[in-house]
Amino acid sequence: MASTVVNPGLEGIVVGETVLSNVEGEVGRLTYRGYDIHDLAEHATFEEVAHLLLFGELPSSAELADFSARLTARRAVPPGLIAMLREIPRDAWPMDVLRTGVSAVAHFIPHRPDGSHETNVDSAIDLIAKFPTLVAAWDRLRRGLATIEPNPALSHAANFLWMKDGSVPIAEAEKALDIYLILLADHSFNASTFSARVTASTGADIYSAITSAVATLAGDLHGGAPSKVMTMLEEIGSPENAEDYVRALIGAGGKIMGMGHREYKIRDPRARQLERMAKNLTEKSHSKWYLIARSLEDAADKVLQEKKPGKPIYANVEFYTAPTLSSLGIPSDEFTCAFACGRIAGWSAHVLEQCAHNRLIRPQATYIGPEVHDYRPAAERHSGRGGGSGGNGSRPRS
Repeated sequence: MASTVVNPGLEGIVVGETVLSNVEGEVGRLTYRGYDIHDLAEHATFEEVAHLLLFGELPSSAELADFSARLTARRAVPPGLIAMLREIPRDAWPMDVLRTGVSAVAHFIPHRPDGSHETNVDSAIDLIAKFPTLVAAWDRLRRGLATIEPNPALSHAANFLWMKDGSVPIAEAEKALDIYLILLADHSFNASTFSARVTASTGADIYSAITSAVATLAGDLHGGAPSKVMTMLEEIGSPENAEDYVRALIGAGGKIMGMGHREYKIRDPRARQLERMAKNLTEKSHSKWYLIARSLEDAADKVLQEKKPGKPIYANVEFYTAPTLSSLGIPSDEFTCAFACGRIAGWSAHVLEQCAHNRLIRPQATYIGPEVHDYRPAAERHSGRGGGSGGNGSRPRS
């Protein structure tokens, strides 16, 4: 009998096909439907990129105007949903609130007789439009402030900052957030996207699938790392402290958050754009976070090369997310929510792609538990850890 190869993290296992994005880790390139991420970040808007992912092409001027109008028309969330958010404790974690809010959106959408909802481009646009509104609404409610209605005259990025702060952002802030949303819009079969596709493959609707994605994104090993990066920057406090901090952290067996990536063997291509934005925003806001981050990356490279020569580790997308979003006035515990506001475009497109060519995703597992053994009545069982039956195979094999 042939031996079975087990890959616990599915590393190197191909589970499907997609036309949406391509991660070329060896050369450090990310493309959306064939467009290099750098070209899109420098020349396109998030609205154009969302259109590209959903419809397969960058829009013409007329198509962009129509698509933007459709997004704008769906930004507002129902008053009943805002009322639900008001009942949530003010110290609730923002990603938990976003997960609840996304799931609750479905309550206010007409459903089929069987309780399910339509999974189509219109429902995808609805979710893309509403994510920033949910995040901004909670940001204000947790601070004891009234929510602010969406501003139809503003772009997707500018409107998010408007709903959060109540003022029209400066051009540099709008552009920075717009680029950030573009950079985070998709990344092939990452954990949260795969979660959404698995859920969609069961026949569950898009609202269920996206709720799964939000829950998956919350983990520190996926979307939760930027807030941990911010914690490091705050602990370092000043650029000149970076090397001592890294040496102490590595010496204690700690991990530098925002460094390294499962796919990229060289620097994450998105880090270049984010570093540039963080630097520009630092100059505008006179904050120190970019300078600390830059010193931290340099120190990490130096120390890790001493410890493990020939095995460099590079900044990933999350590393410069921290100084970028912080300079935009977004608190660190909402960084992952901002991540979700970009990734919802890719999640939605992946759900639609999954549904268009669906097959239930149902992998197999290698069983390593006890051998088959007889059932014994409770009176005949030996006392033991976990209530095992004793005898053959009563304990899992190591």
